[in-house]
Amino acid sequence: MALNQRYGIQEEYRIMAFKPLKYAYFPGCVAQGACRELYDSTQILTQTLGIELIELKKAACCGSGTFKEDSQLLEDTVNARNIALAEELNLPLLTHCSTCQGVLGRVDERLKTLQQDDPAYVQQVNVLLNQESCSPYQGATEVKHLLWALIGDYGLDEIERRVTRKLSGLKCGAFYGCYLLRAQSHLPGDDPHQPESLENVFRAVGATPVYYRGRTQCCGWPLSSYAPELSFQMAGNHLQEALDQGADCLVTPCPLCHLNLDSRQPEVEKVMGRSLKLPILHLPQLVALALGIDPKKLGLDRHMVSTQVVLEKLGI
Repeated sequence: MALNQRYGIQEEYRIMAFKPLKYAYFPGCVAQGACRELYDSTQILTQTLGIELIELKKAACCGSGTFKEDSQLLEDTVNARNIALAEELNLPLLTHCSTCQGVLGRVDERLKTLQQDDPAYVQQVNVLLNQESCSPYQGATEVKHLLWALIGDYGLDEIERRVTRKLSGLKCGAFYGCYLLRAQSHLPGDDPHQPESLENVFRAVGATPVYYRGRTQCCGWPLSSYAPELSFQMAGNHLQEALDQGADCLVTPCPLCHLNLDSRQPEVEKVMGRSLKLPILHLPQLVALALGIDPKKLGLDRHMVSTQVVLEKLGI
């Protein structure tokens, strides 16, 4: 039985793998700065799989959920513009950041509803876009995280077929982050309370999923600017729980989670009063490793916490 069927993934969410996949690519801010390895590994992974990305060079920061604290109209307008850039290309918008997915997906979902319930508001958004010589928001595309694209469009069975370096023996804990699961009312083929998407990817590439309580909770990043000790305590609890369950690494679809769990791990260790040293991988890094890609090309040497234990586990 195909993996997509084996893991209960509904075929209505799939575009068959033989059909060339093409997306309007929204890389987000963090992947172009602090987590450049995410940008690079996404490019390598999609090229290897034959997925075409058209980068939206004119896109703006999604705001990470902060714009609406000042103005809902601001958040809606900025992100309607981002979505309209994808609509101009007649392509779905692809992001590899769960925070961007949450914000863009929520705005898209909200505006599509308001097109029926309050068209005057959507018109207000489009008037503002027109003042900046931007295309109007039409609600004619969809916002899709790389995770959903790999599972629902490319297909787990096809990913498994492409594996050349099976990740046998590697125990991976998922760290979903908040926005990917809870920002939208509808997730493509997953349960926001009991998700299995990342774990199904782990199985497809030969790794063993590790379950622990904090895998669907907040990493603490939103608190880090004004309550750093509490933020690091939250991150530390998740890391310790995963270690206690035998995880060799965590894998996250969110670069902001990666920053708090990886880049801040030395600070987290001080708050926790113990050594952790748990590697944190980006989702495309893990999948690309299974496709035989050189770890250095994937930026695995750029992490704050050494990923050497992962490579040694895989005999690389």
